[in-house]
Amino acid sequence: MEQENIKHVKRDTKEIKSMVNRLSVIEGQVRGIKKMVEEERYCVDILTQVSSIQAALNSFNKQLLARHIKSCVCDDIRAGKDEAVDELCELLKNLMK
Repeated sequence: MEQENIKHVKRDTKEIKSMVNRLSVIEGQVRGIKKMVEEERYCVDILTQVSSIQAALNSFNKQLLARHIKSCVCDDIRAGKDEAVDELCELLKNLMK
């Protein structure tokens, strides 16, 4: 299956490292929950950890969204690509489900 219309964004090494590190922490938290389930741990303890992962993902999303607006969206608007606003509105609608 060919991947068409895939956009790419140039990020500096520091930003990539920060994002990957945050995702690695989240990945470790998910593995921890899997182990808790396998060990038949108490539901409340598992749910608490799930809540922690959701908060970490929300924080990651906020950081990425802010970067997207400040760079990608602003750059597109400056270049006369007003459809960037429509794309942003659709994105926000999907994120707020």
